[in-house]
Amino acid sequence: MALHDQISGVEEGVDLAIIGGGPTGLLSALLASRLGLSVRVIDAKPGPLEVGRADALNARTQQYLEVVGILDELLPLGIKCNTSSTFSEGDFKSRQSHWWTSLEHCLHPNFLMIGQSVVEQTLQKHLDVPVYYQEKVISISENKDIVTLSTDHGRTVRSKYAIAADGARSTVRRALNISFTGTKPEMVWAVLDTFIDTDFPLCSEIITFQLRGQSRVSWIPRERGMARFYVLLDGEITQERAEDSIREHMAPHRVDFVKTEWFSTFDVKERIASTFVSDHGTGRIILAGDAAHVHSVNGGQGLNTGVADAFSLSWRVAEAAKNDHLHCDAAMKLIRSYDTERRAVAQEVIDVAATLVRDTAHTAKQYVATIEKNAGYITGMGVSYDGVGSDLIAESERGIWKAGKRCPDLRLTEIEGEKATRLYSTLSYGKYLVFFIGGLNDNRLSFENVCSYFILLPSGSAGDYKNGEGNGFESRINVFSSDVVNTGDHYTVVVRPDMYIGYVGEGDGWKEYLERIYAA
Repeated sequence: MALHDQISGVEEGVDLAIIGGGPTGLLSALLASRLGLSVRVIDAKPGPLEVGRADALNARTQQYLEVVGILDELLPLGIKCNTSSTFSEGDFKSRQSHWWTSLEHCLHPNFLMIGQSVVEQTLQKHLDVPVYYQEKVISISENKDIVTLSTDHGRTVRSKYAIAADGARSTVRRALNISFTGTKPEMVWAVLDTFIDTDFPLCSEIITFQLRGQSRVSWIPRERGMARFYVLLDGEITQERAEDSIREHMAPHRVDFVKTEWFSTFDVKERIASTFVSDHGTGRIILAGDAAHVHSVNGGQGLNTGVADAFSLSWRVAEAAKNDHLHCDAAMKLIRSYDTERRAVAQEVIDVAATLVRDTAHTAKQYVATIEKNAGYITGMGVSYDGVGSDLIAESERGIWKAGKRCPDLRLTEIEGEKATRLYSTLSYGKYLVFFIGGLNDNRLSFENVCSYFILLPSGSAGDYKNGEGNGFESRINVFSSDVVNTGDHYTVVVRPDMYIGYVGEGDGWKEYLERIYAA
């Protein structure tokens, strides 16, 4: 729903206020609403995005959106792409895809090339609360219990928490006096979403064109037969000059521009907020997306990092706002761990994108080598939180399971019926997953209100368990076999609601991990 209400003197109370209706804000609203929070979304933009902006969902984002339940709607609207090619002076030089094809425990080892506007429209279709467009936040403040914001429409919103996803020029970040420092290399890019007629061989590959030793043009395949071009230019930036540069780089092939849907320019900025949480990391106002970090578009990190912020944050806010079984300092730990984890990742993303954008001034071979070196961030599958000092990571490891790493999308076989499935396809967002590897190690389950339980057995093994109820416990237990479990394995894994591993170990360690936050 999109609204443009004129309101004066209205006071509202909600659990969560979200400032910004882009992908980060919309996904945060959707997840928080599903987890039972009342939500108000306010956006200064005139209305929903129609063209332009981001152009790709990486493999990890696709995993997130499968859990959210919207990926199947997006897949037929986009183009799968997991191959990069390079051309130099008109000649083919290389083709590579191994950083995608080598991914393990991943159903979609590719980019899904799709416009940001399509992603936003899909999110908004599932959102059961309106987005109030053309409404600016003019003030925001907080105390130890509540956040209060006012808008230029005369609306006052009081909320338990607020998420500022209002972009690189964030009004909220500025109001909170949170510094936003970094570098600004003297590089300006033109970007075109255009339909072309060409005798260049068409294929769903990302192509980098080298000319005179530099890699200043990239061609990205897009949905609807559209082409996205990134063009690095010196001096005056115009659409005509960008098109001339594309023709020069793609010569001797012919290129005619039939219809350009969107043309824009962007100068590269690399900045990160000094904290993602107000009041020096202890407050109730939280930055996400471009309000927290900005960087070059190289590597397709912007939209994907914002989606990851929302997926990482929403369950934390829901627990902090609603769960009555938290320890007295647990809400602050939950929110602080978001700052610790996501700020560390954001800095890494900025560094990777910075290296990539500077390598466009070098050969395509060097540019591709940089992509390969940083493939974990390009695909999203290498992003991890181990070693960053998070309150929600208990450094531990067994087999393929390591605290701080992403939860693998395991292939599972049901004990009864032997039906094959994948882990991520069975899940919904919001609960911890407790995996008893090799069988139950305890006759008493705990934390049933925040956990879903799984028993994973070696392939071909059924033991004495039944899928669902009937295992001597009130809670449902999902029983599967998997080839990642070996005979003799006997330990427990806790996966957080954001699908990152929090704990691996034996005995009651899993309970002690959860007791950091929850009262038993």
